[in-house]
Amino acid sequence: MAVRKIIIDTDPGQDDAVAILLALASPEDIDLLGITAVAGNVPLELTAKNARIVCELAGRPDVKVFAGCDAPLTRKLVTAEHVHGKTGLDGPQLDDPKMQLQDQHGVDFIIDTLRREPAGTVTLCPIGPLTNIATAFQRAPDIIPRIQEIVLMGGAYFEVGNITPTAEFNIFVDPEAAKIVFGAGVPLTVMPLDVTHKALTTKPRIDAFRSMNSKVGDMVAAWTDFFERFDMEKYGSEGAPLHDPCTIAYLIEPQLFQGRQINVEIETESELTLGMTVADWWRVTDRPKNAMFMKDIDASGFYALLAARLARL
Repeated sequence: MAVRKIIIDTDPGQDDAVAILLALASPEDIDLLGITAVAGNVPLELTAKNARIVCELAGRPDVKVFAGCDAPLTRKLVTAEHVHGKTGLDGPQLDDPKMQLQDQHGVDFIIDTLRREPAGTVTLCPIGPLTNIATAFQRAPDIIPRIQEIVLMGGAYFEVGNITPTAEFNIFVDPEAAKIVFGAGVPLTVMPLDVTHKALTTKPRIDAFRSMNSKVGDMVAAWTDFFERFDMEKYGSEGAPLHDPCTIAYLIEPQLFQGRQINVEIETESELTLGMTVADWWRVTDRPKNAMFMKDIDASGFYALLAARLARL
């Protein structure tokens, strides 16, 4: 399979960090053109900082990191320090990054890259709120048909919600942005909670990271130890979901995932169900299919891929 040129749009987040590491560990599959930070799990200043920390952890200070939007399109920012800690990467103490942020705004980087690269060759991988992507679409609608695919982490159907009873966090933070992206007509692959809640950490899976005897392996194990406590208490599960790396794993080994091409609409008006991904899984409407909505994952294969690739760093 050809190497995929991608932009990761992110709000790190321990699981975002693992997604970035997986991409950087997979040069035969992934050409990471740049990382754009967005406000989400923590404010923009911290997400932009955390993205650079992760690049340095991987030994890749050459990766270009851009700061994007610091607030949703029309709403006040909702963050998730209760999950990820006050820094977004709580766990072991991390040094401040030495690499500098790029001067260009993240949205402008997305626009310029899609205009510069041949049409149909760049995939966007948003693993946070969709503010940067929607803003780029609003400013430069000419880029929309140039996108190869969007592979995002967000939403839910069977699992319903994790920040409200009906909404997944990334979509809830900026539902207006999600509505723009889901309605843009771009080939869209969605990794919802229905998939990520099946990609649970276990002691053997975390031990596999720790047994790498590397800084990356130790850090990933420590990050999973940190946020695992919250999710295990919340869900009563034996481990915690690694949400965001599912997007990168899909680009490397798509056969790990199964889903359906369906219609997905975003609720932006109801107080009760704001941010809900209304997924027509059973195809009971005649609304046009706009997303490959994943439902199942080979979790053992997913963690084997993670362990094999992260051991390279």
